[in-house]
Amino acid sequence: MKDVIVITGAGQGLGECIAKALIANGFCVAITDVNKEKAVEAATRVSSSTDIAAGFKLDVTQKADFEQALIDIEAHFGQVQGLVNNAALTLTTPVMDVTAEEFDKVLSVNLRGTLFGCQVFGAYFADKNYGRIVNMTSLAGQNGGAAAGVHYASSKGGIITMTKVFASNLAAKGVTVNAVAPGPMDLPIVHELVSPERLAHLLENVIPVKALGSPDFIGSMVSQLVDRNAFGVTGATWDANGGLSMR
Repeated sequence: MKDVIVITGAGQGLGECIAKALIANGFCVAITDVNKEKAVEAATRVSSSTDIAAGFKLDVTQKADFEQALIDIEAHFGQVQGLVNNAALTLTTPVMDVTAEEFDKVLSVNLRGTLFGCQVFGAYFADKNYGRIVNMTSLAGQNGGAAAGVHYASSKGGIITMTKVFASNLAAKGVTVNAVAPGPMDLPIVHELVSPERLAHLLENVIPVKALGSPDFIGSMVSQLVDRNAFGVTGATWDANGGLSMR
């Protein structure tokens, strides 16, 4: 029986790319989104079989939604082995213009949403003595980012630390927790947020490999981290930033 991986915020963009990669690597996927219709549509795009991919509603700002989604997904697939905390709100408001309300909104989705996912699914996996959790962070969480808002960068930095905390707490139960930190990706959201002129400058003068990152490759990284043979890797943040940050 194929392992089932849950992906939050996967109704479009990077989440959908991760879903495609997971399916290509032999997994089943539960695609979740705050908009159930988008989740169902994405599931249909990545697979014609509801035995391979199915869509579910999940508002990551609500812990009760995680609990209900787990019940619904287990009822559909019969099992769950992994979680990818991918849902994120990306805003680029200038640092001095960020309001308290906007700051709280971004952290509620990005950081608190990851917390709830790790809590609900971490406990579930620990009871079964097996599980894989991958948290999507960002280069912005390591260096502040070139275009990211302070709230986005702060939330992603928090996810890196949170990953270590949950990894250390769940390791003895057979549950690994890792993070993936992409740099600028070749995704619609990047082209929406970064002007063509600035993007051209970044590619020519800032990003060492002179190319935006591949979402498909990020999907492959996630697929490796949720593999059953990945038991020896936990608490790590995996970089994929085109050489923007080297360590």
